[in-house]
Amino acid sequence: MPQPRKTQISLIDTPYYHCVSRCVRRSFLCGEDKFTGQSYEHRRGWVEERLLFLGTVFAIDICAYAVMSNHTHVVVCVDKDMADSWSMKEVIRRWHQLHQGTLLSQKFQKGDALSTSEMISLKETALIYRQRLYDISWLMRNLNEYIAREANKEDGCTGRFWEGRFKSQALLDESAVLACMAYVDLNPIRAKMDITPETSKHTSIQTRIHSLIKGEQPRKLIRFVGNHRKNKPKGIAYNLIDYCELVDCTGRCIRNDKAGYIEQHHSPILTRLGLETEQWLTLTTEFEQHFSTAVGSEHMLQQFKQHTNHQRIRGMAKARILLQHT
Repeated sequence: MPQPRKTQISLIDTPYYHCVSRCVRRSFLCGEDKFTGQSYEHRRGWVEERLLFLGTVFAIDICAYAVMSNHTHVVVCVDKDMADSWSMKEVIRRWHQLHQGTLLSQKFQKGDALSTSEMISLKETALIYRQRLYDISWLMRNLNEYIAREANKEDGCTGRFWEGRFKSQALLDESAVLACMAYVDLNPIRAKMDITPETSKHTSIQTRIHSLIKGEQPRKLIRFVGNHRKNKPKGIAYNLIDYCELVDCTGRCIRNDKAGYIEQHHSPILTRLGLETEQWLTLTTEFEQHFSTAVGSEHMLQQFKQHTNHQRIRGMAKARILLQHT
């Protein structure tokens, strides 16, 4: 039986989450249908474009993504403080990029005068909008419903396009976040859709590598901000070059037709995480197999279990083996 979303999301424990949506129809979300020969490859661009757009509207940063043939992976970081800092005007402006809002919110955005009672009502509405703009469920709803409408329109049919709900995993520590990002970025290589990260279309790693070649970082993805330090800007506390190199090495290891290995002293990220190569490779190839609702060290899992009122959390044993140094 599906678990309530409130038992899967706990911002007290972590702002990072891995979300997976799967297509329910045999006709595929993207790729080519082997039975009919029809190509749906262009839909991968729909998903990528919509997801990156939503990242500019919501107070939710996009960390990693991969658009596959019948499912999508997204790693996100919720920034509740950012949403709380927005003015009511900013909240309404952002919400209207996605929905029509109410007559009062439309009137307010036009600059028309509102009575005292109308303003009180609008403030209550804006509070709801603010909460939705840092809600992962609303982000995924705005992604999946949009894609479903476009795909149904193209297919000339109606009905359910996605499975009932998206799956989410809380990423409770740095090891879980970095391993999950690499797991997502390497999805096309594990599926033998591509042979290198830089050629993996519609993935965050390709976007990051193409920007890195220009000496930049993608504006619509969360930034890598270097090593831990005081007053560091918001972002992932590792070097982007180190991450891209680690993903490349990992990709060579998991491909059967191309030998490769990761030398511990050549991987600053693994050194800082305290992970051995074998642990890292297991995490980045079998991430979803070993963990369900949350991923992290045993201590972090115990805390998450308490805060979300779970009786048990699957993955405790694997956490002791794979994330014992975190």
